[in-house]
Amino acid sequence: MQDHAMKQGANAQTSNNELKRGLQARHLTMISLGGAIGTGLFLASGGAIHTAGPGGALLAYTVIGIMVYFLMTSLAELASYMPEAGSFSTYATRFVDPSLGFALGWNYWYNWAITIAAELSASALIMKFWFPNTPSLLWSALFLLVMFGLNYLSVKGFGESEFWFSLIKVVTVIIFLIVGVLMIFGIFTGDAPGFKNFTMDGGPIHGGFFTVLGIFMAAGFSFQGTELLGVAAGESEDPAKTVPRAVRQVFWRILLFYILAIFVIGMLIPYTASSLASDDVRVSPFTLIFERAGFAFAASAMNAVILTAVLSAGNSGMYASTRMLWNLAKEGKAPRFLAKIDNRGVPINALIITALVGTLAFLASLFGDGQVYSWLLNASGMSGFIAWLGVAISHFRFRRAFIAQGHDLSELPYRSKWFPFGPIFAFVLCAVVILGQNYGAFMGGSVDWNGVLVSYIGLPLFLAVWLIYKFTKKSKLIPLKECQVVPTEK
Repeated sequence: MQDHAMKQGANAQTSNNELKRGLQARHLTMISLGGAIGTGLFLASGGAIHTAGPGGALLAYTVIGIMVYFLMTSLAELASYMPEAGSFSTYATRFVDPSLGFALGWNYWYNWAITIAAELSASALIMKFWFPNTPSLLWSALFLLVMFGLNYLSVKGFGESEFWFSLIKVVTVIIFLIVGVLMIFGIFTGDAPGFKNFTMDGGPIHGGFFTVLGIFMAAGFSFQGTELLGVAAGESEDPAKTVPRAVRQVFWRILLFYILAIFVIGMLIPYTASSLASDDVRVSPFTLIFERAGFAFAASAMNAVILTAVLSAGNSGMYASTRMLWNLAKEGKAPRFLAKIDNRGVPINALIITALVGTLAFLASLFGDGQVYSWLLNASGMSGFIAWLGVAISHFRFRRAFIAQGHDLSELPYRSKWFPFGPIFAFVLCAVVILGQNYGAFMGGSVDWNGVLVSYIGLPLFLAVWLIYKFTKKSKLIPLKECQVVPTEK
């Protein structure tokens, strides 16, 4: 009887040979928050404010936030109707072109595998706040083992640990916002800065349009992780209900946290402050503001929270990249041994390979922590925008194919609003940011090739993988009438 059930559900997520549905709505919400609230908010936000001014940073984060809203609703429509661990890689394979799905899958795996390395580099630096003379190698190795151990648990165990990790971050941001707003009115310090810092030097936006455009990458990296919902949908108990609910909660919470946090920082710290521009990731704007409020323990407490945030984001990254690699193997786009799942529903071989990539963080001990961290941040940032492009394209094609094949929108558990404006807007903005995010490298008398390499490394890698697969497999754009718009479970 069991063998028969396994054969019947060979392609279904609920099969005994497949991932286990152990994630509840609260797990989905916190997993997405765990991937999105990390170094981007606690560390990179200061650099964004320093570069473009508080108004420029707010503008960049708001525009990217609106774009992410449309991407999230697009992904929610797909994931609630057709939950797949391969998420937009699988969707692109079914609705666009198998070569695009192949490239998106490997791009996303690379994106989060590199993010794991970036978070490990950051965690080593944070530990040096307490242990300044210890080697980065030691802390990177230790935290890599912690992340691996948490992912080695059952998916429910991972979801539970991520829930509590993320809760610490959420509570910290709420406390920061309360303290910061009180400080704006002079409580704690006795000095109410008002809009003095926000409007200094002629206005809140510093450097003009192109400077703000450059901040879009930092903003995009900060919001990356929201799309983890699409990956986790394949292991959620009731995707038709839990995914839409989690999408609504996650987006507004993240937007609220980021916009208010940047506003508070911009009001309290002059954007010209050298501390915001520091390459030392231990200097967090959150820490500086808590110290100004008179909390003597602020530095140690905030660094502990930042460490939790970094580990949480890396933990979610290891989860996402492992699931994507497993799905690629399941679809024959990666070595078959990576499709192995143990009796607890964990893709063990994919997890081991992904964890090994985390050893890239060890480069931090050889080439300087700040430099390597910045490079990894930029590399994964580009890949994240490419993944978002894939979401927009896949949703646009899905909706058109769904209608072309005679289906009615009432069949969908969740329908994104503003179609087709949403995915088109997201696609255009992602493309603009990808192509123009380091325009400065091409300005002046000569091209800054090092800047070009650091900023655009993800783009040629993606195009190479896409085109090589396309030409070797001779894949073509799938006609709308032939797209697989019916879930495999049905």
